[in-house]
Amino acid sequence: MSKLSQGDLVLVANTIRGLATDGVQAAKSGHPGLPMGMADVAAVLWLNHLKHDPARPDWADRDRFVLSGGHGSMLLYSLLHLSGYGLPLDELKRFRQLGSLTPGHPEAGHTVGVETTTGPLGQGIANAVGMALAERMLAARVNTDAGFTPVNHHTFVFCGDGDLMEGLSHEACSLAGHLALERLVLFFDSNKITIEGGTSLSCSDDAKRRFQAYGWRVLEIDGHDYEQIDRAIRKALKPSGAPVVIICRTTIGKGSPNKAGSHESHGAPLGEEEVKLSKRALGLPEDQFFYVPERVRELFAARATKLHNLSKRWERDFASWSAANPEQAVAWRRHMQGELPENLESVLPVFDPAKPVATRSASGIVINALAKAMPQLVGGSADLAPSTMTLIKEAGSVKPGNYSGRNLHFGIREHAMASLLNGMALHGGFRVFGATFFVFLDYCRPSVRLAAIMGLPVIYVFTHDSFYVGEDGPTHEPVEQMASLRCMPNMTTIRPADPTETAAAWVAALKNTKGPTALLLTRQNMAVLDRTIYPAASNLERGAYTLWQSGAGTPELILIGSGSEVELVLAAARQLAGVNVRVVSMPSWELFERQTQQYRDSVLDPACKRRLAAEAGVAFGWRKYIGCKGATVTLDRFGASGPYKDLAKTFGFTVENVVAQARKLLEA
Repeated sequence: MSKLSQGDLVLVANTIRGLATDGVQAAKSGHPGLPMGMADVAAVLWLNHLKHDPARPDWADRDRFVLSGGHGSMLLYSLLHLSGYGLPLDELKRFRQLGSLTPGHPEAGHTVGVETTTGPLGQGIANAVGMALAERMLAARVNTDAGFTPVNHHTFVFCGDGDLMEGLSHEACSLAGHLALERLVLFFDSNKITIEGGTSLSCSDDAKRRFQAYGWRVLEIDGHDYEQIDRAIRKALKPSGAPVVIICRTTIGKGSPNKAGSHESHGAPLGEEEVKLSKRALGLPEDQFFYVPERVRELFAARATKLHNLSKRWERDFASWSAANPEQAVAWRRHMQGELPENLESVLPVFDPAKPVATRSASGIVINALAKAMPQLVGGSADLAPSTMTLIKEAGSVKPGNYSGRNLHFGIREHAMASLLNGMALHGGFRVFGATFFVFLDYCRPSVRLAAIMGLPVIYVFTHDSFYVGEDGPTHEPVEQMASLRCMPNMTTIRPADPTETAAAWVAALKNTKGPTALLLTRQNMAVLDRTIYPAASNLERGAYTLWQSGAGTPELILIGSGSEVELVLAAARQLAGVNVRVVSMPSWELFERQTQQYRDSVLDPACKRRLAAEAGVAFGWRKYIGCKGATVTLDRFGASGPYKDLAKTFGFTVENVVAQARKLLEA
């Protein structure tokens, strides 16, 4: 089997079980069943196979380990503590307590060694598919045919029945099989238990046949047999042209005399008496809490030394490789450092004011201009590239066994697309974007939310951003989506007014490295504002700016528009003769809120109480900017099917209506 004796592995696995049960019991909440059931598999993987360096957690060529069932976080915390990631035992004792490094579910960036935030089931699987895809794409760009290969790692995932029930897992695993991601290894903790009881209550899937249908290689083992575990991992590490799932038949809560194999060990502490009985059954001291035998510390310390030597050897080999392969070394730096080109604005296209262009089309032109200067920029669409205009021309597509392309084809899998993008961003090496119609944000929202939580610089290209979709009708006409994005913490939403603002929006999105950015783009053509007359589009980076004013000083009326409605309010303002009216382009609330109060007041003058906002979405949230005396031209109902110009008249998105509403404000 391995160099470690079975006795050592048993001791390690039982120590993990003890730490997990003590942590959950101390917190009086948590999930002991998963850590107890998967402790044997974890012991073999972490002590025999997982390539990482606790002394250098950011080592680029480390294996990635993802605990998709994040509710079993005490398993990961126990492993991080034992492995030497600097997670003190006292932090395990503070499991689920405010301010601890051991929150209820693993959180990337909060605890060293945690690769991704997991909790919503299925997300870890899809993130891992993204990580495995990024590994293959990076390898295609920098690895040479012979000798040292700087990109040479695997992605390992622990998942359970709940993960596989979630629809996201189907989307992600189907795509992983299609793309032949052979360095992805999924351990399925098949214990046939959920919180409510046995899986037979709601599920009778045949996991083996399911994964075979996806094109995965399937291995089946007793998840408590160390020989079988080790042998299966060794098989999984051999190239086979397909991702691998190891179906581990396990007992949830293994070691608990009265709750093993029961849903009672899934999502609640075992209870003080059962913890004692479990320790007795596992050969651990009943009266010692968070007990770690010296032998276990020795085993992990020896493994850590070996792994550190491995990473140092990689560093030396990488230095020699860089000298011998300068072209690939430059590619490595470009991808891994992620720096933007100097004078990024200089590569942007110039749009002709005489030729109206849909902002989705303008975005496509911008993407292709940026792609020439940023080889690390990659992305794709959920089967809508011809409509979202997101194809990088002459850059090739990522295909099974060929990962050198830059265009990703996610298929009709919006949720998987968003989650894979998270995994790619977490892995590093690429700046990623994904595209779909704006109304389908609701199909990928859970993954978008996690990108915001983790502060990942993912860019979403959401086109067909309003009722101007027209004939497709209310199912395809986003109404509440803008408001829902704006209320999401750490999300930056940008709705550019014209093609030139669209280019500036891409620059703002690329500069935002602290969280995701959503670009909301039109289907219909928009006039190109002549920037020799109007202020520079780079003002977009301030969130809002004065586009035009008929007079000087404090205005009598402020008309605010975003996206396609800027053109509308500008036309209306020019018809308000004799009124000192200011037109404000407000593409991004979030960017505007980051400005100084002085700047914000210079745009939305506090002395002007008469304000009108026009936006092809619900009015929710606009009161903050228009005040109690303000008005809106918005759409607080679902759309309808018909030519978009007819819809605009029906819904009041006309110059005449904006003028009429403005005059009501002035007369009030």
